[in-house]
Formats: sequence, structure tokens, C-alpha cells
Amino acid sequence: MKIAVLSGKGGTGKTLVSVNLAAVAERSVYIDCDVEEPNGHLFFKPIDVFEEEITVKIPQVEDRLCNGCRKCVDFCKFNALAFIKNKPYVFDAVCHSCGGCVLFCPEKALTEKEKVIGKIQKGVSAGVSVNTGIMNTGEESGIPIIRKLLSESSAEEDRLTFIDCPPGSACIVMESIKDVDYCIMVAEPTLFGVSNLNMVYELVKLFGKPFGAVLNKCLDGDNPSEEFCIQKVIKILGRIPFDNELGTLNSNAEIAARVSNKYKAVFSTLLQAVTKEVAHETAVNP
Repeated sequence: MKIAVLSGKGGTGKTLVSVNLAAVAERSVYIDCDVEEPNGHLFFKPIDVFEEEITVKIPQVEDRLCNGCRKCVDFCKFNALAFIKNKPYVFDAVCHSCGGCVLFCPEKALTEKEKVIGKIQKGVSAGVSVNTGIMNTGEESGIPIIRKLLSESSAEEDRLTFIDCPPGSACIVMESIKDVDYCIMVAEPTLFGVSNLNMVYELVKLFGKPFGAVLNKCLDGDNPSEEFCIQKVIKILGRIPFDNELGTLNSNAEIAARVSNKYKAVFSTLLQAVTKEVAHETAVNP
């Protein structure tokens, strides 16, 4: 069972929710797909960490074979190739690794080489399998890293899997949720929070995924995100209070559910609500 945790922006509480749900589930898998700024590992502090580089293929030019036909330049819609002073140039930073230029070159002057774009790390933390993707600074896309993370997690399908998605609704988020069973949307109690909630709400609807919301940083009084959920008939799975104790634990990279019985109860109740919803959706849409 794969459960994705999303938010329209960073700092909403996406990692707080996914880390603590994985912790209270005990025998579970945590996957940090926020490859530009992963931080789940700071909470879990995994041991026995294994690291693997992730590479993509980019073109390289054999100048002596090139006849200057420029078919590769015309083919590339990302402007990753140019012909300058009678010589072809490859701009690695904007190459999307499609391999089309290599196929189109009539002189076989283009071949492919491996380029390291990041890495994945795997470790264990008190029964939780912790999987982290880390993209090198300045790379075009983290999708190859996310694909590797998710493909290797399929070997642990007997466990509850929590996917800590990148913030927003871009391509890397779409890649993170495309094969999940359920989506949890985390929202803050502000008008800005409603705007960000609506962003991921439209995304999960587009993908046809079942979903519910967790309202974080809740205070007494009006909650625009709660009103939005009621208006859109979005199931509210749980509410997490705005609390100094939780804020302190989180800022110290502590997993609240492991060090506080109060928050163990909060996230255990939330986990029960989530698994109940997933079971219901599975029964209705097998």
C-alpha cells in the first residue's frame, strides 16, 4: 500500500506528517522524493546506509565524424545542441537525455556517456526502511532519481509505504504520485494555505487518486482550509494543533511520535483514519 503526502509549498508540514506516520506504522517504508531538499533522513537518522549514484545518458560528439548536417540541432527542442564555428556543442545542463539526437545522426558522430545527476541513500531506523533521493545542485530534473527510488521500493510492497513528495504540483510531484493508492494533502489554516491546498487538490483529481486532507497548525477560530475542505467535500483525516512542544521537537529533528506519548496518540489515530480510508477505497474500487 503506497500513500503519498503532498503540499502546495514547503513548510506546510508534509515531512512532519509522513515521517511520523511511517514511525507509528513501525514496519514501514519511508521514501523522500523531495530530491532537491530532502530532510526526512535528518529525523530518522538511519543506520547501515547504502549509497548509489544515479546517472543519465547525455550525447558526446566525435568531431572527426561530424559532417555539419545539423540534423541533431534541428531535432533537439530543448536547445541542448548547437553548431558553433563549424563544430557541434552539447549543453549538458539542458539535455533531457531522450537519445533522439544519437538516433538521428546519419554519420554516427554522436554517442552517449553517463552523467551523474545525484544519488540515493538507503538505511534503517527502528524498523523503518528509509530511502532518500538527493539531486546534485543545478541539475535539470530529479525524475530519474525518483523513478529509481520508487522502482526499488516495489520489492517491499508488503509494507506500508509513505512517499514524502516534493512541494507544489510540477512534474516531479506527478512522477511521485502516479502509482500510489492514496494521497494525503497537508494544509495550513490560512488563505494562502487554501491556495496551495487547491493546487494539489486539482492535481490528485487529475490523476484520479483517492485523497483526504490533514489540517496542520490548527488554532482556535476560523480555519479557511477547513472551510475549503467542507465546500469541496474533502475528507478531513485529522487535525494537528499549533503547539510549541511539537514545534520544538520538529525544529530539533526529533520524531514527535517516538518521544512524546501525546503525539504518538495523535499520529496513531491519523494512521488509523488513513488506513481505513484506503481500505474503503480498495473495497469500492478494487
